[in-house]
This record gives sequence, C-alpha cells and structure tokens, in this order.
Amino acid sequence: MKVLLQRVSEARVVVEAETVGGIAAGLLLLVGLCRDDDEERVRQMAGRVTGYRVFEDHAGKMNLDVRQAAGALLVVSQFTLSADTGRGRRPSFSSAAEPARARALFELFVDALRAQQVPVETGVFGADMQVHLVNDGPVTFLLES
Repeated sequence: MKVLLQRVSEARVVVEAETVGGIAAGLLLLVGLCRDDDEERVRQMAGRVTGYRVFEDHAGKMNLDVRQAAGALLVVSQFTLSADTGRGRRPSFSSAAEPARARALFELFVDALRAQQVPVETGVFGADMQVHLVNDGPVTFLLES
C-alpha cells in the first residue's frame, strides 16, 4: 500500500464537471493498493496517516497530527501509485490490486479513517478525476507499507 500524503490549505475532486469531495485545511491522500495488501495493512495505514505529525505547533515544528490541527482528509484512489517503475520507461501495473479487491480495500481504508474521528471526503473510485489542491509548504510524504 502506498499513500502519497500532501498537507493542503484546500483540495477538491471534480468528476464530470461536478465537485464530488472537498476540504479546507488538512491532508490530501492519494492511495495506491497493491496485490499483497490486506485488511490488517489497510487498518494500520489508516492509524499511521491520522497520527502522522505534519502540522506545525505554536513553535513552528511539525508536531501536530491532522486531528490536533482540526484538519480534514480528502482520500482519492490512485491506481498509478501501485506501478512498478523500476525499469524501462513504461510503468508496469502487475503489482496493483485487482479492481474489485482494490475497491473493497479502499472502502475499508476510508471507514478506518472515519473511525479515527476525522472528517473524510473522497473522490469516486475508478472515475476519471481532476484533483485540485493547494499544497501547503509544500509538504508531501510517501508512506509505504
């Protein structure tokens, strides 16, 4: 599982000219699910994301997590994050989870995030989406499990 975490001052997802999810300050999570991912890994990643300290405290240090910063999450499935880019100039998607399995794990991830008492918005799984964001910092981390 790969999650590209970006601290944002705002973000939204548009599908067919309609905004389907959006947040003010918080985290945009681009999520790639791999063949070997399972439910336990997904739950662990949800805990890791909500506890990841990327927001500044009163001293300007990155010591606050999304809950402490009163932020929200915008979660977007991103199949291409699962690509193997180790060789050549064309990505291989053989390591990506099958679509039905990926959808189930993605929904479990979103549910696990919501259980952490954080406001969560999402894109539309499998849709052609346009993601608009203002990366705050910029602050971006790739979390892998």
